[in-house]
Amino acid sequence: MPELPEVEVVRRGLERWVAHRTVAEAEVLHPRAVRRHLAGADDFAHRLRGHRIGTPSRRGKYLWLPLEDTDQSILAHLGMSGQLLVQPHEAPDEKHLRIRVRFADDLQTELRFVDQRTFGGLSLHDTTPDGLPDVIAHIARDPLDPLFDDEAFHQALRRKRTTIKRALLDQSLISGVGNIYADEALWRARLHYERPTATFTRPRTFQLLGHVRDVMNAALSVGGTSFDSLYVNVNGESGYFDRSLDAYGRTGLPCRRCATPMRRRPWMNRSSYYCPKCQRAPRVMP
Repeated sequence: MPELPEVEVVRRGLERWVAHRTVAEAEVLHPRAVRRHLAGADDFAHRLRGHRIGTPSRRGKYLWLPLEDTDQSILAHLGMSGQLLVQPHEAPDEKHLRIRVRFADDLQTELRFVDQRTFGGLSLHDTTPDGLPDVIAHIARDPLDPLFDDEAFHQALRRKRTTIKRALLDQSLISGVGNIYADEALWRARLHYERPTATFTRPRTFQLLGHVRDVMNAALSVGGTSFDSLYVNVNGESGYFDRSLDAYGRTGLPCRRCATPMRRRPWMNRSSYYCPKCQRAPRVMP
């Protein structure tokens, strides 16, 4: 599933190609793509028509397109394989095209939502006074947000009484961090994924946040991480941060710091990748 850097790459592309354009028509080609819009496909298409799209926004992994003249936003769930593509009108339809949005200006491009596995979709939601779709109002700020509060995050870590990777993936504490970038940041910080958050000092928390930001900014600079063709930006291009990964997916390869073979362990229906020497497992308390 796309994490913060991948979603931000898509958001920037939408800002360039879609912002401030008026919807001429929307066509829903598969009802599952708007299943979160409870009023159905026809209502979704009708409500978009004639409205002007504002500047695309993001919080963590969540992306939305505000409608400038209403108090509603189009929330995009990319899921495992959702793609928002800007295509010329004459481009052949993609095999898994689910929604098409055409605009009233004379630019010969349209917005397409393509989703092979149909786990994602688009839906309309009321917008809160803070500018968020109401269904994600509970999501914490992400570490690249200028208003992210490092001290508040540290205090929340201490109160949570959990382990550090669980905390990094808890969207009510910090948003946008998924499995890939959690493993990368923890490797950089030399922290085991099962380290208890109660043991974190303020300097250790702030150091980890610095690594989270560094790895996300590095990924952003090269378009995010793509392991297959399912994550692409709005022009259909893949990111290539996977070439720079230090931990994730490197089972058996030498640690880039100490040359110890990297390990993989099953973890919460996912995997955790780490160096057993650089990232010592915490002692088991009696």
